Amino acid sequence: MPRDAAHPIQPGAVQLSLFDAAPVASAAPAPPRHEVTRWEHRRANRELSIDGHRVAYELRRARRRSIGFIVGLEGLSVSAPRWVTVSDIELALRERGSWILRKLGEQRERRARLDSARIEWRHGAQVPFLGRSISLVLDPMVVGTVLRGDDPADAPRLHVGLPHHATPGQIRDAVQGWLQRQARRVFEERCAQLAPRLGVQVRRLGLSSAATRWGSANANGSIRLHWRLIHFALPVIDYVAAHELAHLREMNHSAAFWDVVRSVVPDYQHARKLLDDEPLPALD
Repeated sequence: MPRDAAHPIQPGAVQLSLFDAAPVASAAPAPPRHEVTRWEHRRANRELSIDGHRVAYELRRARRRSIGFIVGLEGLSVSAPRWVTVSDIELALRERGSWILRKLGEQRERRARLDSARIEWRHGAQVPFLGRSISLVLDPMVVGTVLRGDDPADAPRLHVGLPHHATPGQIRDAVQGWLQRQARRVFEERCAQLAPRLGVQVRRLGLSSAATRWGSANANGSIRLHWRLIHFALPVIDYVAAHELAHLREMNHSAAFWDVVRSVVPDYQHARKLLDDEPLPALD
């Protein structure tokens, strides 16, 4: 389920994501009533007023049993059965108006953080890797991409085998490919250590690039982890990996589930807060 869905997974679903848990309380308030704000989804096809604020949202009809709300970086998206009238949909939106406005405000703040963290793809740019910043070095003498910097006193340098006149797109693609390879290597190593401690077996580990999930797990023993977790230090990666591995024992977010997570990551709340507070670098 996407992070900001208003309704829980329907009965019988076998896939859970990291953010299906009850959301952490946010300090971001809903816009004050005296300040009229307009929120617009880039694919908006409907608009309504919620507490005096204009909300243009995307409405999609789907084969489902209930109305679903998602508030993401793009704005508010609504998925509803074909038999539900627009009036009923908008009544449901107004009933959850405070939640929707608060989430829209949080996502606007998150977008601002992402924009401020956007990487300029050039020689000397800084890219986060395992909790540290590494410098990009365009080095035509190198074949492929090589991380150097054995001296702890020096910042690591990622030598990219491209000429100095390489385009930003070429640099981005080379670095992103290297990051994804490192992500698979690190994730496999961490899961290999954590899975036996939790008494579970991973049948398949995949990389994800989902817009709203750090990870997901399926009852068939497969898990997916967002490759951009490689930006974070190992304790954060361990938390997400442990979260998804724990779902192979408890396909829910009950107290028993959190006890399983806590058994291998005692301070998981700290790692979770880092994921909420630290902007995800925009690599596009």
